[in-house]
Amino acid sequence: MTKPIKHVLWATDFSDESKEALAYADFFTKAFKAKLTALHVVPDFAPALYEAWPEVQAELTGQIEASKTNAKIKLDQMCETQGVCPNKVIIAEGGSAASVVLRTAKKEGSDLIVVGRRGISGHEQNLIGSVTHRILRGARVPVLVTKGTRAKPQAIKKILVPTDFSATEDIERDHAWRLAKTLGASLTFLYVLEIFGHDFRLTDEMFNAVLKKLEARRKREHKAVEMSDDVTKAVHGWEGIIDYAEKKGFELIVMSTSVRRLARLFLGSTTEKVIAHSKIPVYAIPREK
Repeated sequence: MTKPIKHVLWATDFSDESKEALAYADFFTKAFKAKLTALHVVPDFAPALYEAWPEVQAELTGQIEASKTNAKIKLDQMCETQGVCPNKVIIAEGGSAASVVLRTAKKEGSDLIVVGRRGISGHEQNLIGSVTHRILRGARVPVLVTKGTRAKPQAIKKILVPTDFSATEDIERDHAWRLAKTLGASLTFLYVLEIFGHDFRLTDEMFNAVLKKLEARRKREHKAVEMSDDVTKAVHGWEGIIDYAEKKGFELIVMSTSVRRLARLFLGSTTEKVIAHSKIPVYAIPREK
């Protein structure tokens, strides 16, 4: 069973994209009655720089302190202008931004990390910011990646869950179920068919097994979560997921970053490609540790 979302960590560099991420962090915080922590990572200077030019150490230290002060002012202004006031504000320095985010999430006991697609600073890597890329690779909790479309979620009513029917996929279904139950959303399980000549009867049997298990859970928890399944064809699995999600009007995609053993549809990079190219936020569940 997945843990309930009790603490949300929002990492920001004050870009427009991170402001959208704040809107989603606020939405999930309110939906789950969780606490919200805001984190800004101040760029630090390498120790070697201090050693090489000790005469500028005071100046560099002053710049860091000024950056911290400015960050606190910006967060206070966002609280006033956007009406989103975190329960806790952390302004940190030292090490890479991604490592600080991951370390903070662990220390604070965060159940969800919310970031923008292009990351909090850093260069692009396959259209995903390098910081966000490292967070996705190293996170022990789900990471919600927003897309910089300036969207402000009013509601999330349709959740898409791509599937390859592997035995270890229960954790994704568990996360998706909890989200749907809390948000009052429907779940659609999608299989992307890349190989022609596939036996659709076999696909039907696999879907039936998944839905039967979830139907038992629905009765056990007395919660009417609407569920459906579908199959689509595409040259590449990630393209099929994106196309289907956008055409059908889904508001959230739930995927794992795990490498799958059974199908080339999920080979680790699939989730990252969906995150990089889709216009829909992705709730990425961490790879098994």
